[in-house]
Amino acid sequence: MRLATLRTLGAAVLASVVAVPAMAQQPAPASGAATMEAVKSRGTLSCGVNTGLAGFAQPDSQGRWAGFDVDYCRALAVALFNDDSKIRYVPTTAQNRFTALQSGEVDVMARNTTATLSRDTSLGFDFPAVNFYDGQGFMVKSSLGVKSAKELDGATVCVQPGTTTEQNLTDWARANNIKFTPVVIERLEELVSAYVAGRCDAYTTDISGLAATRSVQPQAAEHVILPEVISKEPLGPAVRHGDQRWSDLVRWTHYLLVAAEEFGINSANVEEVAATDTRPEVQRMLGKNGGLGAMLGVDNQWAVRVIKVIGNYGEVFDRNLKALGIQRGPNAQWSQGGQQYAQPFR
Repeated sequence: MRLATLRTLGAAVLASVVAVPAMAQQPAPASGAATMEAVKSRGTLSCGVNTGLAGFAQPDSQGRWAGFDVDYCRALAVALFNDDSKIRYVPTTAQNRFTALQSGEVDVMARNTTATLSRDTSLGFDFPAVNFYDGQGFMVKSSLGVKSAKELDGATVCVQPGTTTEQNLTDWARANNIKFTPVVIERLEELVSAYVAGRCDAYTTDISGLAATRSVQPQAAEHVILPEVISKEPLGPAVRHGDQRWSDLVRWTHYLLVAAEEFGINSANVEEVAATDTRPEVQRMLGKNGGLGAMLGVDNQWAVRVIKVIGNYGEVFDRNLKALGIQRGPNAQWSQGGQQYAQPFR
């Protein structure tokens, strides 16, 4: 059916999202292989994050950042400095995030970003690991009476520019012979406010983002995430091409969190496990033997430090995303039917 083009304005306004302006840009490392050395020399990790997305990256009223992506920034800082406060968070929009990474303003981007072929090649990025398997969906107000995305013919749809979301929406609509009018707004908080205020019938982004947005609405039950998943969105941290040593540390930090959960190691027991566990892979992973930390450019106690401060993957997920109603799904351990799978520590 075609939706009416006239809608009543004045819906509840989105709960405020605090956005901290980016600090002055720092110069890029002298060469593509120098990121780790530059970070160590500077004594601070520069991490590109979202301007404010509940559960993933959001500052509180005191400017303290928290979230799933933020915990990956913290894990890297702990690995390098044994201090998760030595981080400069750089809030980035969907459009300027890539420039921030290319220019060297940030050392790593942990910002719910999809790994794609063009970003890997034309933009010159590496995505060391997928830390969250997602997919694009749609959210509407329950008052609209829509039960399926295929009922959105004639709708207006809020979407961010410069995202895979925008292209996916166009591709999906064409394939399903659905006509829509896009409402394109760059800044996330402004886009969500437009949806809440009734400027568009539907809001489309990754399903995790929809759940995060819904969770901060005064009347969350009035917003319905439709059942269709129209894309694959493998999200993860991104680094610049040509810096394999830095990419290795980012990759193996993720694998550490995943493997720790698989082995039953968490923030509360990691020191005891490191001292008493005789499993060969656990001994190597936690630095008791094998010298794996040195291979990554950090000391051999990096893993124990990271797990003690950050926890394992399950702890990171539950702390940040469980309260939003986001289920593990494909992000469960491979042994539990999911896709999270750490490469071997050997």
